[in-house]
Amino acid sequence: MTEQEARRARADDVPGLARLADRAYRPYLARMAGKRPAPMDADYAHAVGHDEAWVIPGPDGTVLAFVVLVPGDGELLLENIAVDPSEQGRGLGRLLLDLAEQRAVALGATSVWLFTHASMTENQAIYTARGYVETERGAEDGLERVFYRKRLLPGDIAPH
Repeated sequence: MTEQEARRARADDVPGLARLADRAYRPYLARMAGKRPAPMDADYAHAVGHDEAWVIPGPDGTVLAFVVLVPGDGELLLENIAVDPSEQGRGLGRLLLDLAEQRAVALGATSVWLFTHASMTENQAIYTARGYVETERGAEDGLERVFYRKRLLPGDIAPH
């Protein structure tokens, strides 16, 4: 794979973000007893306009992967990360996790936190392998969620 570059999402990426979220999260519907993962119904126009949304575009401009980051008080919420199912295993998720951690340090945050549905075990394995630590489990908005946090030091983050 040639090294792909992430860029800030633009307003014209919003439909592509929504389409990708649908493709990436649809396989989890059966595991979640028909409940829709929140990213399938997210307001991507808001994410692009108010949060930090980043995309990895394909050669034709389609969104291959994206991440939505929400800066907070000394921490960064990794609100959503998605990779097109046809592109998984090519390092795009790794690239976006690297980016999230780099952005956290650049913003002065000392940690990145996220949550995922308890049934998304593949994602949990990725986060654990990346040094994220499970901090709690519990029901929120009718969904069984698992919360993770990774503490960061500026020297811990490799340049992008």
